[in-house]
Amino acid sequence: MTTETRIAVFASGGGSNLGAIFSYLDGLADRRSGVVALVASDRPAGALDRARARSVPAHIIMDPGDGASVDALLNEHEIELVVLSGYLRLVPTEVTRRFRGRMMNVHPTLLPAFGGRGMYGMRAHRAVLAAGVRITGASVHFVDEVYDQGPIIAQWPVPIVDGDTAESLAARVLEVEHALYPRTVNAVAAGRISLAENNVVRIAAQPRPEAAFAFAPPASMSIAESIDAMFGSST
Repeated sequence: MTTETRIAVFASGGGSNLGAIFSYLDGLADRRSGVVALVASDRPAGALDRARARSVPAHIIMDPGDGASVDALLNEHEIELVVLSGYLRLVPTEVTRRFRGRMMNVHPTLLPAFGGRGMYGMRAHRAVLAAGVRITGASVHFVDEVYDQGPIIAQWPVPIVDGDTAESLAARVLEVEHALYPRTVNAVAAGRISLAENNVVRIAAQPRPEAAFAFAPPASMSIAESIDAMFGSST
């Protein structure tokens, strides 16, 4: 097994994306490039229970705005990659700068649309429906000092259908997040995706030919298979 990148996951809620990351990395076994070494939250949260169930260190951040204490926590656990998963606090500037290109987030719309402070969860899905757009989706991006402004790593579309509610749309977007985010996390942990000095996202792997579709994956391919093709991998 190659050396695994030590990952911290910050979450404010139940941690369904954390569960997806755990499951995906488990499935890769000795081919995985990262291991979750810390789960932290700004409040008591289901994500911490998921961590404890796996004997992963779980920590409540008492003052999320205190950059020195957040940085010390990450140092204590020798964290190399920070993954935000429904974390509702702005990470202190000194931490985002130190982890430039090594901190990432998932957002339930196609950024840069419907992003920014307060645009999360059902609020984001309601805004999408109110705007009357026909396509939404999930975005994974590197984190900088501003909510949802960092360079975009990967996106996946989710069409809006007649009769959609915020709840029905959220369920379909979350399905995409659960496929897209763990794969992106592992690719960044492996160094296959990186952030250049000019803020350009570099992806080492080349998409497989079957990924060359314009809007949606072929019916014969699952979302997960299609995202694997986009990353040029079979896992």
